[in-house]
Amino acid sequence: MTHASIHAALRRAFAAAALLLALPLAAQAAPAPAQQGHEDKDLSAAQAAERENRGDQLLVLSYHDVRDDVARKGDPDAYAVSTQNFAAHLDWLSGHGYRPVSLSDVIKASRGEKKLPPKAVLLTFDDGLRSIYSHVFPLLRAYNYPALMAVVTAWVDLPQDQKVDYGPRMFTHDDFVTWDQLREMQASGLIEIASHSDNLHRGVTSNPQGNTMPAAITREWSGKTQSYETEAQYLERVRRDLTASRDKIRRELGVSPQSVVWPYAAYNSQTNDIADKLGMTVTFDLEGRHQTIGRDLHGLARLLVFDNPTIQDLTYELRHDEELDGVRALQIDLDYVYDQDPAQQARNLDKLIERIKQVGPTHVFLQAFADPDGNGSADALYFPNRQLPMRADLFNRVAWQIKTRARAKVFAWLPVLGYELPDKALDAQLAIKPTNPAETHRLNPFDPRTREIVSQIYEDLAVSGYTEGLLFHDDALLRDDELRGIAPDAPAARTQALIDFTHELTRAAGKWRPKLITVRNLFAGPVLDPKSEAWFAQDLSAFNQAYDYTAVMAMPWMENSRHPERWMDQLVERVKASPRGLARTIFELQTVDWRDKSKPIPADRLKRMARRLQADGARHLAWYPDDFIEDRPSTADAREIMSARGFPYIEK
Repeated sequence: MTHASIHAALRRAFAAAALLLALPLAAQAAPAPAQQGHEDKDLSAAQAAERENRGDQLLVLSYHDVRDDVARKGDPDAYAVSTQNFAAHLDWLSGHGYRPVSLSDVIKASRGEKKLPPKAVLLTFDDGLRSIYSHVFPLLRAYNYPALMAVVTAWVDLPQDQKVDYGPRMFTHDDFVTWDQLREMQASGLIEIASHSDNLHRGVTSNPQGNTMPAAITREWSGKTQSYETEAQYLERVRRDLTASRDKIRRELGVSPQSVVWPYAAYNSQTNDIADKLGMTVTFDLEGRHQTIGRDLHGLARLLVFDNPTIQDLTYELRHDEELDGVRALQIDLDYVYDQDPAQQARNLDKLIERIKQVGPTHVFLQAFADPDGNGSADALYFPNRQLPMRADLFNRVAWQIKTRARAKVFAWLPVLGYELPDKALDAQLAIKPTNPAETHRLNPFDPRTREIVSQIYEDLAVSGYTEGLLFHDDALLRDDELRGIAPDAPAARTQALIDFTHELTRAAGKWRPKLITVRNLFAGPVLDPKSEAWFAQDLSAFNQAYDYTAVMAMPWMENSRHPERWMDQLVERVKASPRGLARTIFELQTVDWRDKSKPIPADRLKRMARRLQADGARHLAWYPDDFIEDRPSTADAREIMSARGFPYIEK
């Protein structure tokens, strides 16, 4: 994948969710509810308006190129905005009470030195394109709007005889701002300059199959040595680059940058630490719209401006309620992609990508562990790691292609306790001794060795490649007759102990993948009969408080129900009675009846079940399994139930 293709693929992926229209059955995509430090998605319209008008709330808009000749829709550069539309944005913001602020204002507010005005807005411009000087700067002066401009310093210094494969076309030195132009804009007092790296705005080889991922977050794969960069080598590469960028800006402009806008919004806590040490303590994301300004200015949310939005488009993006739009997720077995024959594996992957493109879900919950014997515990993993055999270096490749080619968010699906360690003596020492031999093999979460082993697995997952979230497998349970004398006696205490363990795992992965969204599988039993928490160490209200989403296994045939629809009605009523129940609960349907040789559930019945759920108020749906190899359920039926696209399911 070339620099241009990774640039274009990332742009398309970031833009995809906001391009979608609602369906009666398949509702539009929505980012997950915010974790700690993010905005509260359960606000009413009145509360949202009240929040918007309070001080220290900040809206950040992210622009790129601004040109006179941008097509009304469908321009080859999806993030180019016409000069006319950009001027209209400024006029609308000014006329609707938005108050422009500078990055320095934001930093002072974070320190408690000043208050941001109500409806504060910060404008940012990425990549350092020449149009910011020729088209944007005059308009900013006319409206007296400050802005932040993030420059790729290697592109500012691009020799006349070299080109950058930017995406729509090859860019030359004349497509980027000059240092003289930057000095002029900075001298106006309106423009502050941020680092957009020196030369990290590109992809590097991320796996043996040759895929590329953003240079700032990827341990580069060397075909020559057949190995990945070490952690030290990777961090030193980023450190050298950021140091070069900072030094160039300081030398040319006389002021060190206060912020870094990571290319493709790709960063982690370690690269932020490097930026902090270089004096760049503010970083930006491309997820979300508003935030409350506090002491921590890492990963500020920005609304990405794309597809040349009109005023109507922009106001919709600012005002619509994302939480009501709903999640549509396919849970995918990577075991069905894997094949010892590389050619067959490639064909399997193509089938999966085409299936997801055609169906159009918002999310894919992608298996990151190998379970070829189907016993529910991991025999191996699909990424390089320190603890289990690697069946194939496959998760990173598949996850990245789903994001960039099929435009869905990928969450890594991993066990919490269900691992079969290669050291059989250690495995026997750590294993929970169940009274029922049919129970899934699980490790004792109260043993520090288990906690270290599983934390390393989750950290290695995050190191290995792309994921936006974690789906904790249904193996995270603890029976009341297990680990007596070790586990707490009270059911709620056991439930909380497992929640605390998953939080440890999120922190381990979060070292390399910030802002991970968390989803936890929950059996239906504890929802329908809260007393059964004693048998599972699971509870819906506790889960909905602890995680962004709870994926309830809404699987009546698995529960041997003789009246599946009535069973589902009861499940929905129980969820409704739980705090934030409908907002945080994903109803995960079964597509096969495992009691009858995995007989498929008829598509018409699945459709009726989905409609019934939505009529009862359910917002979020998923299903498992999704047999992309045999096209079951059929792609047409899957679109009708699980698509987040508008009718007639055309590519946007």
